[in-house]
Amino acid sequence: MSSEMQKFQTSEDDDDEMGMDVKEEDDEDEDDDDKNTANQVMVGVEGGFTSTSSNNRFQQNQQYQEQLTPQGGSRRCRPMEEKERTKLRERQRRAITAKILTGLRRHGNYNLRVRADINDVIAALAREAGWVVLPDGTTFPSRSQGTKPAAVTPTTVVTSSSTQMTPQQTSPASLGGMSSSYQSTVEYNACQMKDIFVPSSSPYDVTSNAPSQTSALLVEGLDVQDDPIIGGSMDAVDNRQLGVINMKCELVDPDSLLNQLRFLKAINVDGVVINAWWGIVEAHGPQVYNWSGYKRLFQVVRDLKLKLQVVLCFHECGGNLGDDVIIPLPNWVAEIGLTNPDIYFTDRAGRRNQECLSWGIDKERVLRGRTAVEVYFDYMRSFRTEFDLFFEDGTISLIEIGLGPCGELRYPSNPVKHGWRYPGVGEFQCYDQYLLKSLRRAAETRGHSFWARGPDNSGSYNSQPKETGFFCDGGDYNGHYGRFFLGWYSQVLIDHGDRLMALARMAFEGICIAAKLSGIYWWYKSSSHAAELTAGFYNPCNRDGYAPIMAMLRKHEAGLNFTCVGTCMLVPCGDFSGELGDPEGLNWQVLNAAWDALVPVSSENDLPCHDRDGYNRILEKAKPLNDPDGRHFTSFTYLSVSLLLMERQNFMEFERFVKKMHGEAVLDV
Repeated sequence: MSSEMQKFQTSEDDDDEMGMDVKEEDDEDEDDDDKNTANQVMVGVEGGFTSTSSNNRFQQNQQYQEQLTPQGGSRRCRPMEEKERTKLRERQRRAITAKILTGLRRHGNYNLRVRADINDVIAALAREAGWVVLPDGTTFPSRSQGTKPAAVTPTTVVTSSSTQMTPQQTSPASLGGMSSSYQSTVEYNACQMKDIFVPSSSPYDVTSNAPSQTSALLVEGLDVQDDPIIGGSMDAVDNRQLGVINMKCELVDPDSLLNQLRFLKAINVDGVVINAWWGIVEAHGPQVYNWSGYKRLFQVVRDLKLKLQVVLCFHECGGNLGDDVIIPLPNWVAEIGLTNPDIYFTDRAGRRNQECLSWGIDKERVLRGRTAVEVYFDYMRSFRTEFDLFFEDGTISLIEIGLGPCGELRYPSNPVKHGWRYPGVGEFQCYDQYLLKSLRRAAETRGHSFWARGPDNSGSYNSQPKETGFFCDGGDYNGHYGRFFLGWYSQVLIDHGDRLMALARMAFEGICIAAKLSGIYWWYKSSSHAAELTAGFYNPCNRDGYAPIMAMLRKHEAGLNFTCVGTCMLVPCGDFSGELGDPEGLNWQVLNAAWDALVPVSSENDLPCHDRDGYNRILEKAKPLNDPDGRHFTSFTYLSVSLLLMERQNFMEFERFVKKMHGEAVLDV
């Protein structure tokens, strides 16, 4: 029986299979191929075969074709020269793959690991094309496909002109987040950092055993060519519920949290905003701080290379619109309040507001031997010491200082728990013994001791200006006593902010700091601006009440987080005629007062937004194209991450919004 000897040839399919392995190989692999050359194939009588080779690749990927003669069949060993050609082709594939990976790393800024495989390459190219690739491999297209940044990093630096926006990438060492937005005067006009922050705590963060908590957000100068920053909140996504840190200062459901943050990271959100609650950290004793849950939380955020903005909350959570939980002030403070209720703000009827401490005790040693200002400063220093490494590596980019109810610089003049309903004018909150003592000193200094009282004709929480003798047109607010009282009342607010921002600048030297200001827009078109007056903003129609506040922030090189803008963004054509409201007018006044004082401005949406029209209005406000000086927000905090946002269509719209906020060109399809 004779057999005809022919060459074994490798099919094109075989070549493709071998080409799927795109890992960078060492010279050891080539040595293995040399050994494989000497392997012999033993042929059985029935045409089967057994290999003595230890190389599985040849057994799995090469098909040996049997050639038969008319008399019978047998196999012939593959010629040596064909094996050499196969080795050469494999080496060429590896060389090409190595060059591709090297080029992607060097010129495309792709973050490919040393042993990158075909999955890594495909995922990187898909993200470059505008697709969303989640860590588990789930991939779906984005309707907002457009120009991507040069690299996927937590922060994207974007510079833009009037006609073109060019994304640029900043190295990890330069990541400053909000910190680069809130620079000193010298650096103000040179800063070009852009960030997007998203809240991290939301209703869907809450497990069946985890209490929810309210936070004041979320999850806060720039060059005139810069694009604003977007932000969100963590304990804090919406600041309406706490699903991240419970009352024992423990991290709740870290796996769920990690998944949420990965979603946000996948669409280039820059970071999250987290509320650090005084009532949790220092709950059980003076200067007994428990930061354990926050340490774990911050580490999770840092591991994902996201940035942090932290809000130091010195107020109670609960009792206001949208609040469904209670985070009280520390227990030891509540104990003091039982015997000395004047540590709280008080209205004319003697009702105490336990949401935050009265500014009258800023310098009174009524808190176990410390003043309120000393208590706040000790808390700041503890935080700075505890998280020093997070400051050093730039993970924490900004600290927002809580200055009053909801963390905002204002009096608690419209508490829902006391019956206030929109659009009531609210009531003055100056009837605790400490503020009355301050008022009495001011009146005596002025030479009119009988002015040491609050207005007795300012109505009640739900009054309208025309119903009161103080706020009506030509009312007492514009008389000699009215101007004295309102001047003292607003100066107490400014002095409180000045004291805390000065201490914050000491505690967080070299770190960006900010304060939050609420927008009281109802009755803005009335002559008295009644609702603003009770909140502490001395801003009637004949006086600018916001310029002194901006001067105070400018003095401490602090930024401003202004919340009224969200209403203007999402309710552009709202009917506020009944309450003579004008959010657009208030927004214009406050923003220009801040920008004129060179105070960086950030904002957040105070109403839900999931549609493209709403996002476009936010973009118009955040980056006004018609501003002659090119001024815009330094950051924007998105409220809030929720199950509704995670629905496919809503998530794609949000991803598009993030891209446009970063200054990327996005097709409107």
